Amino acid sequence: MGVNFNDHYHQLLLKQVPDGARSALDVGCGTGRFARLLAGRGLDVEGVDADADVIAAAREAGDGPRYRQVDVRDAHLPEAHYGFISCIASLHHMPFETVLRLRRALAPGGVLAVLGLYPVRTVTDFVWALPARSLLKADRKADRLLSGRRAAPSVQIPMVWPPPLSYAETRAEAARLLPGSTVRRLLLWRYLLVYRA
Repeated sequence: MGVNFNDHYHQLLLKQVPDGARSALDVGCGTGRFARLLAGRGLDVEGVDADADVIAAAREAGDGPRYRQVDVRDAHLPEAHYGFISCIASLHHMPFETVLRLRRALAPGGVLAVLGLYPVRTVTDFVWALPARSLLKADRKADRLLSGRRAAPSVQIPMVWPPPLSYAETRAEAARLLPGSTVRRLLLWRYLLVYRA
């Protein structure tokens, strides 16, 4: 089954929610885990995902957010509406320019927070990937120890690997399309992009 390494960054993402935000959009919400965390903070949350199975699993998990099965590129998003938009390990499934649609949907003062992935292409990428390799080994060992004690996942979340944009390309595209945004490298082949409207 394995650990979902994106969950490791949920608290970091929650810190990006601006004071006074009332509504949130979780893009590529999967089974709704992060959307429910946002709802638990009192936000009116909508989760969108193109995969019917994960949306069904999100709806079965309980009340809180509203969920729509839709590709965010085709979804109607009200302009200047959301106080917070999260995009967790989903942007590499679509053209990076999709951030322009998300930018238009942000309310004044709203924040777009992207937890993205990048491929290992440079020496620096490799150095940042070393701790991830140790975590993966530990995760596989834990899976062997726990085999038979856990139910298999009810849905399989699709994977795109390697992601299409390098870390440097991601930074360049963010600077071009989201002026004033920040991008920083994280462990586990991930980066955090933050843009404030």
